[in-house]
Amino acid sequence: MDAIKGRGAVTGAASARFNLHAREADGDWLDDAEAVDGPARHPATTVTEEHPRSILSFNKSPDIPFGRSVNAYRGCEHGCIYCFARPSHAYHDLSPGLDFETKLFAKPAAARLLRETLAKRGYNPAPIAMGTNTDPYQPIENTYRITREVLELCLETRHPVTITTKSDRVLRDLDLLVELAQRNLVSVGISVTSLDPKLSQLLEPRASSPAKRMAALGRLAEAGVPAHVSVAPVIPAITDSFMEAILEESAARGIHAATWIMVRLPHEVAPLFREWLTAHFPSRADKVMATIRSMRGGRDNDPDFFTRMKPKGVWAELFRSRFRLAATRLGITGPGNVLDCAQFRRPALDGQLSLL
Repeated sequence: MDAIKGRGAVTGAASARFNLHAREADGDWLDDAEAVDGPARHPATTVTEEHPRSILSFNKSPDIPFGRSVNAYRGCEHGCIYCFARPSHAYHDLSPGLDFETKLFAKPAAARLLRETLAKRGYNPAPIAMGTNTDPYQPIENTYRITREVLELCLETRHPVTITTKSDRVLRDLDLLVELAQRNLVSVGISVTSLDPKLSQLLEPRASSPAKRMAALGRLAEAGVPAHVSVAPVIPAITDSFMEAILEESAARGIHAATWIMVRLPHEVAPLFREWLTAHFPSRADKVMATIRSMRGGRDNDPDFFTRMKPKGVWAELFRSRFRLAATRLGITGPGNVLDCAQFRRPALDGQLSLL
């Protein structure tokens, strides 16, 4: 299988998880089209506006550190081949492969819907996580600015918010982030997979380069915005060699908090990742998958609560030890700032703050 320039997935096969009909491009038709129109163009990005009834999602998972989230977009143009959110596109009868990174959905009414939720009498504030499914600062944020609108609402209502991204576009909202940080209402995490721009271009073709992400971490630290680096995901024999260097460069830029996450391959992500390995690292593919399976109980992925985020075995312990030793040497800890929920001011639906 040949890689597609500028895209992470190699194919766009529909998911069979929900018994959808298989789709296959007709070879004769493609030949005829190419004869008339020339070679097929690279798949373009399209955006569909989505209008849900609510925007704040709640969860009770024992494996993740947040209880509520806002996801302004579905699908992600960054095209990270390892993205655990890819299977969600199957709910739309779309491919978790190419469709996930080319057929996007935006929710332009997100801030209004969130305002309606925050205005309810029974609402109790707790940090809202952004970037838990797809990236809030992917390229279409340039046009829609939904993430910025949500941050403006959080500042207006003094509501705590956390952000996870792999884009330096987060700096475009530095003015808001500084004001939120001054009130202890925000925390930002930037995930860095490697420091090699060529490798990053293969893994996450439309995300910001590692250098830009590192620079963004430095800018956030200089501005007084609580920020941490997430060495994530760690991919054995592909990215793990960068673990210590990422921590060292982060510390040099004033970042003193970090986390790491082992790659996860739920549902359709596993076969997509295998295709990617075959296209880009065929000589290492078997080794990579064997190491992953050794940490996931012999499976490509462990989907079980309490264990899915905790790889096991010799390799897992090696990665934990490497991270711990490097972090200790550099004075790096885990993200520990507790955001303030006591400042919350309930908004009115007309955009004014409630006096009660």
